[in-house]
Amino acid sequence: MTAQDSQYGPQPLPASRRLAAAWLGLGVCALGVAGIFAILLVLARAPGTSALFPTQDFFRTALVVHVDQSVLIWFLAFAGMLWSLHARPGLMPLRWLSLALAAGGAALLAASPFLGAGDPSLNNYVPVLRHPVFHAALLLFGIGIVLQVLSYGLRHHPARLWPDPLHIGIYTAGLATLASVGSLIWSGLSLADLPGRGQSEAYFELLFWGGGHILQFAYTQVMLVAWIWIARQAGIRIPLADRWLSLVLALGVLPLLAAPLIHLAYPIASAEFRNGFTALMQYGNSLAAVPIGLLILFGLSTGRAFRDPAMTAPYRALFASLLLFAVGGLLGVMIGDVNTVITAHYHGSIVGVTLALMGLSYLLLPRLGWAPATGRMARIQPVIYAAGQLLHIGGLAVSGMMGIERKTAGSEQGLDGLTHFFMGIMGLGGLLAVIGGILFVLVIARSFLGRERP
Repeated sequence: MTAQDSQYGPQPLPASRRLAAAWLGLGVCALGVAGIFAILLVLARAPGTSALFPTQDFFRTALVVHVDQSVLIWFLAFAGMLWSLHARPGLMPLRWLSLALAAGGAALLAASPFLGAGDPSLNNYVPVLRHPVFHAALLLFGIGIVLQVLSYGLRHHPARLWPDPLHIGIYTAGLATLASVGSLIWSGLSLADLPGRGQSEAYFELLFWGGGHILQFAYTQVMLVAWIWIARQAGIRIPLADRWLSLVLALGVLPLLAAPLIHLAYPIASAEFRNGFTALMQYGNSLAAVPIGLLILFGLSTGRAFRDPAMTAPYRALFASLLLFAVGGLLGVMIGDVNTVITAHYHGSIVGVTLALMGLSYLLLPRLGWAPATGRMARIQPVIYAAGQLLHIGGLAVSGMMGIERKTAGSEQGLDGLTHFFMGIMGLGGLLAVIGGILFVLVIARSFLGRERP
């Protein structure tokens, strides 16, 4: 028996399949753009090549575009694909409109530095370029995502989805996404009278603080859907019935009930507000990820996956995702000062999500009507990407422990001795990770070109 003999998950209708493929295409394009800017970022921080970037302006502008394309747009576009796959028939004009708006926003965001957008603000979660073109790009993309969530959620009732773990996972991801938007609007209204509104970095830090923390719950839920889907399709037995697995997934967003209480209890500029959302994510966002990750690891240790070549790339991506997400979590416990340990933690966790989505992309290509990812490039891509990221975050973590500050580049880093060596390791790992990301884009592109959709 092979994995392809028993298809786990929904079998989409042709209209939904075309829409889902388009959302995946948007996400892969965002990763491609992010990869180009990532090359420039690594060169701007690595010893030797950092001298080519004497000022911080270029580094910071590239960092803004890289982060928003590789995290915000890639993750939410992938979620858009999942909402399309699981959607009931109907509302197709609205769903295609949501894709058009999101794609337009993503394209405008990528082009904004070449349209005069600059003045970067390296605030957490959604860094911005303080320019009307960039703001319009974010607004377009955000409206597109909200419409996509609504077009899915309005036609589903949670009770009818129970106990399908995939449905519960993406439904709760949608709830978390809408909660994030609600927090963003609430924060914007609370900052209406702040001096320097819309201009200072402090403004954008506060604007996205609550919503950015909430959005991490949505990303985690999508990652857990990918873990479960790949594991089930690979024949890995998860020792928990669907109704309990769905309950754990629902538990993953239950802490978000505290978000409006934080907004009501504390002024937005207070330390209590910031600490409240930090604690919400620190202690709440692992409630589903830890038990589900441990259950899958237990299944890996006690059973054998299908020996199917089509599952090699998804299987490796799953294992690498579990590893990177765990490393990112451990580094989060080690955060003290504002240094590159924070960056290492962030990259570990985010890359854990990215690897899971890459693996599920490989798995779903035939279901979307494209050629399967079975070649050598697909098999080695998760290994190269994960190995590069481990070196990257390892170099960042050790350098941070030695005092290298976060969000610096070039001569401002003050590299000497061992920090010079470990930041070199960071640069090597970053380049390997970029190569792994490029390979993913090439594998998907080759699949798209390999067979016409029926």
